[in-house]
Amino acid sequence: MKVHHLNCGLMRPWGGRLFDEQPGVARRSSMVAHCLLVETPDSLVLVDTGFGTRGATDPDGWLGRGFRAMVGAKPTPDESAVAQIRALGLDPADVRHIVMTHLDVDHAGGLADFPQAVVHVSEEERKAAAGPRGFAEKTRYRAAQFAHSPLWSSYPDAGEQWFGFDAVRPLRGVAPEILLVPLAGHTVGHSGVAVDTGEGWLLHAGDSYFFHGQLNPVRPHCPPALRLLQRVNETDRRLRLSNEDRLRTLTRDHPDEVTVFSAHCPVELRALLR
Repeated sequence: MKVHHLNCGLMRPWGGRLFDEQPGVARRSSMVAHCLLVETPDSLVLVDTGFGTRGATDPDGWLGRGFRAMVGAKPTPDESAVAQIRALGLDPADVRHIVMTHLDVDHAGGLADFPQAVVHVSEEERKAAAGPRGFAEKTRYRAAQFAHSPLWSSYPDAGEQWFGFDAVRPLRGVAPEILLVPLAGHTVGHSGVAVDTGEGWLLHAGDSYFFHGQLNPVRPHCPPALRLLQRVNETDRRLRLSNEDRLRTLTRDHPDEVTVFSAHCPVELRALLR
């Protein structure tokens, strides 16, 4: 299968080295919304969707003014998944499946651009987005992004073993080389998405971690602003840190078999685009 790595939402938060460990604080750093487009034998499969076209035409209404201010998001039409799929010479109508790591505003913004696609997500995440409780969930899940009534296909936390991870499962109607990997902690139903390319596995770890240095097996580290951002947005600190540690072990023990990357690290995206 052919896999395309897309940035479907550039973010430019103030803080410089507090976000990226590069010199200078009085400057904007960069974060991305790393999505995958997978060409399977019978359809296109999108992993996460970024900001979407409405993120560019109605950014405050679609993404939320607070979110935009926090991360410095100024979406453009060209960075939407739809526009990038067309730029590859492919037809967005062929996106028949979307696999979600979770349903935060910066991951689910493009769902409405593919109203006929089946949206695969963990059962816990779907429930949380359908009935958000408390300020945090009502902020992270934007009802407008689901108003088109997506064609949900949700999955309980049950399945098989995969490189030491439990409850990993294939998806209904999707190529068997694509798996949902439970990685809760950032949200209640957060997942990773594993793709067997035929030359090794890719594991999109979503927001399980934010910075490439967190997977360093010798000296795990993360800039202070990103560390704070993770803590502010986590739902279960113990579980999030446990899954981060499991990802670190995976990259240490299986570096030639599995490539792990997160949703927002530009360093990891650049490495995969080479």
